[in-house]
Amino acid sequence: MSNQYPGGIISKTPPTVAGPSQSGSASGVWTLSEVAGYVKQGIWPTQGVTVTPNVEYLVVAGGGGGCVAGGGAGGYRTASGFAVSSGSAITVTVGAGGAGSLVSVAGGAPKGLKGSNSVFSTITSTGGGGGGNTGDSGNGNGNTGGSGGGGGAASGGLQTGGAGNEGGFSPVEGYAGGTNGGASPSPYPSGGGGGAGGVGGNGNGTNVSGNGGIGQTSSITGAQYAGGGAGCNYGPTGTNGTASFGGGSASGGNGTTNTGGGGGGNNVSTTGGTGGSGVVAIRYADSFTAAVSTTGSPTITVSGGYRLYVWTSSGSITF
Repeated sequence: MSNQYPGGIISKTPPTVAGPSQSGSASGVWTLSEVAGYVKQGIWPTQGVTVTPNVEYLVVAGGGGGCVAGGGAGGYRTASGFAVSSGSAITVTVGAGGAGSLVSVAGGAPKGLKGSNSVFSTITSTGGGGGGNTGDSGNGNGNTGGSGGGGGAASGGLQTGGAGNEGGFSPVEGYAGGTNGGASPSPYPSGGGGGAGGVGGNGNGTNVSGNGGIGQTSSITGAQYAGGGAGCNYGPTGTNGTASFGGGSASGGNGTTNTGGGGGGNNVSTTGGTGGSGVVAIRYADSFTAAVSTTGSPTITVSGGYRLYVWTSSGSITF
């Protein structure tokens, strides 16, 4: 009695197995639908075939440091259907947050420092941009990054936020920082850092500093990431901005660890907050076997039909 096999082949004996996406060979990366089609008919790939999953990934970079303005969130990138290969270690890099800087009117006073990039295989997210210092110091504008840092306080005029999505990705990895309040009366409100979900808020003429840009909630982990740091006023009075979820606070608060949040801004003669470190996560269907090995001590969870790996420090994975 003959059976019908994938590809319309009718035969008494199973054909030599090759995945529909392969060409004349059963070796290589199989899709889940290819595997399921052969398993359903009682056929398994010939010896030497390695079956690896397509994975969903989340890659969040380190957030930017604050100054008087809020630091930008680390770049946020996520997608599904990413093919991985077997036998070789895949790099995982978790970026550190950028340090905050002293709020000063002195010439050449630095901005908040940029966060470090995070990487999974060929996917890179860009570190968040540092928040601007006072415009009087010559470093009032926010830095560019995955999300941009906010524009610093100034008596001399408008200081702009840094641009986001520095990596030029689609969809974007983050948004721009907010501007300061212009040449408004003391205490000169600053801008908030941009976030993965929206731009940082602008400082305004009523001495209210900008909120941090909103972050994103990951469908892979269920957690919140990459909110911008809130801006702060240059003087001792006035109203600080508000940090969005996943981000740093005003008054020099640090970005939350392993969220990629931007550091909060601070006031005169104090130091802005440090950006939060990043995170890398992947998941795939638990019908596939566990990875052969990992480094960097990822948290591994099997639940809801998925295997989930979350790195809070750099390492690797081998399938």
